[in-house]
Amino acid sequence: MISRLLVANRGEIACRVFRTCRDLGVSTVAVYSDADAGALHVREADAAVRLPGAAPSETYLRGDLIVKAALAAGADAVHPGYGFLSENADFARTVIGAGLVWIGPPPAAIEAMASKTRAKELLGIAPLDPARVTESDLPVLVKAAAGGGGRGMRIVRELTELAGELESASAEAASAFGDGEVFVEPYVEDGRHVEVQLLCDAHGTVWALGTRDCSLQRRHQKVIEEAPAPGLPAALEASLLDTAVRAAKAVGYVGAGTVEFLVADGRAHFLEMNTRLQVEHPVTEEVYGVDIVALQLAVAEGAKLPPETPAPRGHAIEARLYAEDPARGWAPQTGALRLFDVPGGVRLDTGYASGDAIGVHYDPMIAKLTVHAPTRDGAVRKLARALERTRIHGPVTNRDLLVASLRHPEYATTDRLDTGFYDRNLPALTTAPGGGDLAAVAAALAAASARRGRFGGGWRNLRSQDETRTYGGTGGGPDGDHEVRYRPTRDGGYEVTAPEGVRVVAAAPDRVSLETAGVVRHFDVTAYEDGTVHVGGHRLTARPRFTDPREQTAPGSLLAPMPGTVVRVADGLAVGDAVTAGQPLLWLEAMKMEHRVTAPASGTLTALHAAPGRQVEVGALLAVVQTEERPEAQS
Repeated sequence: MISRLLVANRGEIACRVFRTCRDLGVSTVAVYSDADAGALHVREADAAVRLPGAAPSETYLRGDLIVKAALAAGADAVHPGYGFLSENADFARTVIGAGLVWIGPPPAAIEAMASKTRAKELLGIAPLDPARVTESDLPVLVKAAAGGGGRGMRIVRELTELAGELESASAEAASAFGDGEVFVEPYVEDGRHVEVQLLCDAHGTVWALGTRDCSLQRRHQKVIEEAPAPGLPAALEASLLDTAVRAAKAVGYVGAGTVEFLVADGRAHFLEMNTRLQVEHPVTEEVYGVDIVALQLAVAEGAKLPPETPAPRGHAIEARLYAEDPARGWAPQTGALRLFDVPGGVRLDTGYASGDAIGVHYDPMIAKLTVHAPTRDGAVRKLARALERTRIHGPVTNRDLLVASLRHPEYATTDRLDTGFYDRNLPALTTAPGGGDLAAVAAALAAASARRGRFGGGWRNLRSQDETRTYGGTGGGPDGDHEVRYRPTRDGGYEVTAPEGVRVVAAAPDRVSLETAGVVRHFDVTAYEDGTVHVGGHRLTARPRFTDPREQTAPGSLLAPMPGTVVRVADGLAVGDAVTAGQPLLWLEAMKMEHRVTAPASGTLTALHAAPGRQVEVGALLAVVQTEERPEAQS
């Protein structure tokens, strides 16, 4: 019997495993990097062991240190979670060799299936030879052999880009998984990403816990997942389940695993088998009424699964809440998570709580919100409303995108449920939600009420010009700003003069009620010292009345779009070089993803402040490109 378990991971998945351990009466041990010293998973564990350093290569990818931590803390089992070392056969052998229980499949099964190249070979599917790829093979997908989560993956549509993308994907895979092996395969455009959840014991029982659809993805990383996969023909679904079971039996699989497919034109193309727990396992748990982590532990202890697979019920949908800005290339965001509050009736899996900081070292996922309902339509409506009501103050997130995605006709009706969803719809989905002007009015009046409470007064016999407040945010005018004009009234209230048609019902520092077109709406307002104001679901920024000259930058300046580390600079790049628009100049790594910084226009590189290994903050000056000036026409 397992009595003390160490989770060789961090964040949300560590907290998820700890929750089951508490239910089972198993004590827990966390490991943490220096960047995670105050993280939620550390606070929730019964004991914790420091892994010195911050980078994954120094900490969560150091299997030797993790095994030492388990032994030092008196653990008798290790759960790898997902990512990091979860599909590393050598790590599994090290755990077992130390006399610890490994919560995962046998190392031989990991070797057979965890590497996507070897898994394809086992099933008779050969990857493309990069040296022999021709124009007729395009588009192709460069893919990391180990790991997942969209890291180490690149779509190549131009043959001249293949070599560079192979190098970039390999570097990203090595950083994320400790294995830089990549391969090339044909890229299937706009198929459905469908997978089968497996659970196997050591006595020959194999459960196929239905299907999941994970087609809504950005950068090859899943955003919204659901179970069961809707609209699959019965014969195709049966084929997927049968193939998954046969794959598991072929390698003597034990534990939880997932077989992934790309479905296009009524056919299923094998992608890979993930020999670990998947991020999206909660939707399967909700539909089948099981705790997959508890079953993982039971199987590791030698228990037999019941011969019959549990019966499914209803529909479940999960949305991943990320600290990122979808409207700006999915750029990851960092900073203090000042408030995080999810309404009741929703399953919450998270590694963060109010007051925690979102840093640059790891994945930007904040949480997963999962709902279950008798029907798919009911689950869609329930999750969209829950996300709307979630209060999240701090970095920009993809919350509004998730709500818009769930309510988009293509998703709601499953008319075009495929991996091209965001390629087709992102501009419309990132259009600002309505109500920004009213939110700005509420912010302005809340601020005025706070000042009045501190200093008193406000109304004068000789009326002066209106008070003016400007807020930056989504859904504003041409420049994205909302201008509000108002004046105090004799009765202690306020009159709004712009925008027109707004009557103030009540105003307090934390709540404002406004009437427009006969409808009264209430706004909860929270303002922070840095000028950020959260009004309901709107995130606004108070604009200063005068521009600080120190914030001006030279034309052609390339500023860091996010905090991160410069991982490389284009070969031979030097000040004085001529560059062309769109030419890659350098690469930043932030939150385990690599981001390319390109020349904004053709011209001359007049400054280069980036060097490999340098850590930069958002807005840091990386380089300057002086654009080519056309001579004026002479008369």
